Amino acid sequence: MNKAIFLDRDGVLNHDPGDYTMSLEEFHILPGVLDALKRLHDAGYLLIIITNQAGISKGLYTHDTVREIHAYFTRVCKEAGIDITAIYYSPHHEAFGKSLTRKPGSLMIERGLARYNIDAKKSWMIGDKQRDLDAAAKADVRGILIDTNAPLKEVVDSLV
Repeated sequence: MNKAIFLDRDGVLNHDPGDYTMSLEEFHILPGVLDALKRLHDAGYLLIIITNQAGISKGLYTHDTVREIHAYFTRVCKEAGIDITAIYYSPHHEAFGKSLTRKPGSLMIERGLARYNIDAKKSWMIGDKQRDLDAAAKADVRGILIDTNAPLKEVVDSLV
């Protein structure tokens, strides 16, 4: 079985401005993220992004915008020798209906576990909100809570 690092996006991989990252122009990879992801990748972890994107259901941006941002991020990672195994996002918001994909729901993590034959006990979720860790716990994945927009170096040092 594989091991994985599940990562929240906004505030962990890219700068979270406090509301929504609504365009590629607003998407800024945090300093040190590529180095941290490279170390995790080289240590044998699959890298899977798990992100709520409620701005879609609120009409602030579209699925196409999210796909454009993810394509850009995946390309930058690839150029740095990092494979992003998968990106799962939930376009839902509780004001517009319930969804098991939206964190703290665990369905996005469970999909990754099943699809990529991942051992939950050898895996971690890194997030900047309690809901990230709650989603991970529901899927029996351990969680690490970091401050929003904090460097990943110390977390990675503890995992590799």
